[in-house]
Amino acid sequence: MRANGARASPRAAPTHPRHKKHRAPSIRAIRASAIGPSAKSTIDALNEKFAIPGSVTFENGRGDLPTALLTHKNGSTSRVYLFGATVTSWTQPSGDEVLYVRPDAAFDKTKPIGGGAPLCFPQFGPGAMQQHGFARNVDWEVIGTSADVNPDDPEPAVMMRLKPNEYTRAMWDEAFEATYEVTLRREKLKMELCVKNTNEETSGKAIDFTAAIHTYIEVTDCANAGVFARGLSGKTYLDKNVDANDPPKKVQDSRDVFFGLDLVDRVYLDTEPETLLHVGSGAAVSVENTAGWTDTVIWNPHTNMKECYKNFCCVESAAVSRPVVVAPGKVWRAETNLTVIDVVSNDV
Repeated sequence: MRANGARASPRAAPTHPRHKKHRAPSIRAIRASAIGPSAKSTIDALNEKFAIPGSVTFENGRGDLPTALLTHKNGSTSRVYLFGATVTSWTQPSGDEVLYVRPDAAFDKTKPIGGGAPLCFPQFGPGAMQQHGFARNVDWEVIGTSADVNPDDPEPAVMMRLKPNEYTRAMWDEAFEATYEVTLRREKLKMELCVKNTNEETSGKAIDFTAAIHTYIEVTDCANAGVFARGLSGKTYLDKNVDANDPPKKVQDSRDVFFGLDLVDRVYLDTEPETLLHVGSGAAVSVENTAGWTDTVIWNPHTNMKECYKNFCCVESAAVSRPVVVAPGKVWRAETNLTVIDVVSNDV
């Protein structure tokens, strides 16, 4: 992986799910009609309704699962599976891949896709329902695609939606609507999750949940001294390697978090917006929690995954130390921006 230019500041984003009217492909537009993974949702139908030439197309991915392919004018790309709304790829203009998909990843809907950037919602980790909730285990429907208003630098995006169904209600019988928008910017990959409490404002009840974006980032070798996470010094964390069910609180007393010697499974509480993962190639990936997220999870399975643990580290945007509480009719919004930076020239 190599760096791709200087960082840019993320744009302000709206505080609720949004639908936009379709105009020309070069104008930022979101088509309000929806098509989901049903008998009608063939790749042809998705392209007919939502494709934006040169920016957004739909095609079958692994296991013939439908995917959205975002392409920027600078040559970078991102692929999103509708199953789980899972981002599995973000390539730089050079062709270098930023994310990592495990070799044991299944693309047959028998389990969540292992790798990329899976969504954990409405539960992070183990608990009353299945591990990490159900969002990564279900098909999401496409409700819009977009391109930026600037025709010289379009920002392709796809927006997906999840509503309660029989499968989700069996685990979490709450009134909600979730939207997830993935936007490919010139130098960033933006992922925005919005959760609306659809109960009536006057008579409904609040909903609460935990959530995370479980981002797998490719590294040269996690045991390499040049692979480490920075930006967490002085922060309190829950060390789940000691006890996953009742993790003790510790304080990060060194500048960096290193990998390769043991399992790393830590929930850092009330973290700063940015954590840098140095990947060992002279580049780092900035994981910037721009809105909503309060915590950062650092994970590497070590020899629990002998065949691949050296190839990735996870830096996860999370809201897990305190449940998110959303009042009736209100929306919670969380945004993550990933950026690849040159750590040699920027000295970070």
